[in-house]
Amino acid sequence: MSAGDDTDDRPSAALISHDAGGFAEWLHFRLHRGKLAWAAPYILWVATRFSGRGMVIAIPYGFLLAFFLIPFLIVLKISFAETALAIPPYTDLIEMVDDGFEYFVNIKLNLGNYWIILSEDTYVRAYLNSAKIAAISTLLCLIIGFPMAYAMARADESIRPTLLMLVILPFWTSFLIRVYAWIVILKTEGGLLNTFLIAIGVISPDDPLRILSTEWAMYIGIVYSYLPFMILPLYANLERMDMSLLEAAADLGCRPIKAFWVVTVPLAIPGIIAGCFLVFIPAVGEYVIPELMVGDNVRVIGRKLFTDFASERNWPLAAAVSVILLAILIIPIVLFQRQQARLQEAGQ
Repeated sequence: MSAGDDTDDRPSAALISHDAGGFAEWLHFRLHRGKLAWAAPYILWVATRFSGRGMVIAIPYGFLLAFFLIPFLIVLKISFAETALAIPPYTDLIEMVDDGFEYFVNIKLNLGNYWIILSEDTYVRAYLNSAKIAAISTLLCLIIGFPMAYAMARADESIRPTLLMLVILPFWTSFLIRVYAWIVILKTEGGLLNTFLIAIGVISPDDPLRILSTEWAMYIGIVYSYLPFMILPLYANLERMDMSLLEAAADLGCRPIKAFWVVTVPLAIPGIIAGCFLVFIPAVGEYVIPELMVGDNVRVIGRKLFTDFASERNWPLAAAVSVILLAILIIPIVLFQRQQARLQEAGQ
């Protein structure tokens, strides 16, 4: 504060302590003294609502708006369009019509794409087959991942970071390279697995294992690729579990197997649900693994989506396939979250 000046340019103590009300008061004072007095109400409105806690909340919502909601609305719009020989290959939903006297706004919503998907057996079977493959893959990941996560949670604290790094280690390599690696391992002629089994005399060179281009190869690829997504939430849940509960169950005469089902599994349900969602959701729309490891022998919705979009250049139909797939995945999740919220309110 200079001599002869009865105003103080320093921020108040409330600003220093990150108090939103004090910050707004100080900002209002500073703006009215400067050249931005006309913009003071608008800047003040933004500052008071997006300072501190509001800004922290706005960042993830802004991310979801930019990278989820807006792209989804674009895809939804394309799904109601019609195919056309143009760039991009679909018609506009809204067009201006001039009849010589006045302008009209003509809105065209084509529901034929959704009717094709729901009426044609090809798409229905592709959806059901994708759901079946995802469900089996999720169950296999749970059966394999739960013991691994439990062992990691019960391991000594000094080696837990190493075990966790080993689970995350596959992510250091490209997803596509890992799929091709399994092709090299499982292929019939010259594959590493058949070469090893022939070398130790388990199988005959004239009758090698034929795993590649079968559904077994697809399940191996999916389970290997998505197993970490099951292990990580399970490990995070089991690590926080109070192990003294198992000791108390043992003191009360409960056998280890029964204590596992009565104590461990119920406490691990949140991790199980999170892991199943993280595996099932991407597995439903999987395209790369079935295409490379099985080919035309399996029909999944991801393959139909790629064919409609790239080969046939039917963007509206491909967009409708994506919208229905998203609805199939999101609606059960929303219903489950609402049910969980109701149970929590009832418990309180």
